[in-house]
Amino acid sequence: MDCIRIRVKRKKGFEDLPLPFYATEGASGMDLFAAIENAVVIRPGRWEVVPTGIYVEIPKGYEGQIRPRSGLAKDHGVTILNAPGTIDSDYRGEISVILINLGEKEFLVRRGDRVAQLVITPTVRVVFEEVSEISLTKRGEGGFGSTGL
Repeated sequence: MDCIRIRVKRKKGFEDLPLPFYATEGASGMDLFAAIENAVVIRPGRWEVVPTGIYVEIPKGYEGQIRPRSGLAKDHGVTILNAPGTIDSDYRGEISVILINLGEKEFLVRRGDRVAQLVITPTVRVVFEEVSEISLTKRGEGGFGSTGL
């Protein structure tokens, strides 16, 4: 399997936290960790921006996607507010995650907790060509729910 190299820099004071890594051989996402000094409580219905303590240099032609961790969603109702979050190849700031608590109990985030997944994927650039008509399909203009349950 071919790998691309991504340069990463750690935020000072958080060098003890792991870099993102694949937990299993078949994993597509790498865990991101909370780089916080003090625990953060996320009340039900509220959100918090949680820094990860890393800065990445994603190559042109790729993007980073911040995705929820299924265990946090299933067990606590905690997910990513803007899922998937996008990290553009020219972004050089610290990666942060917007966690929202959709559960019924307060959720505590501690230093080093796994808070999200990072997926690196190729991107495609497009140029829109304005036309007076577009091709017809069987589905046509059928939108939300038009294909059934």
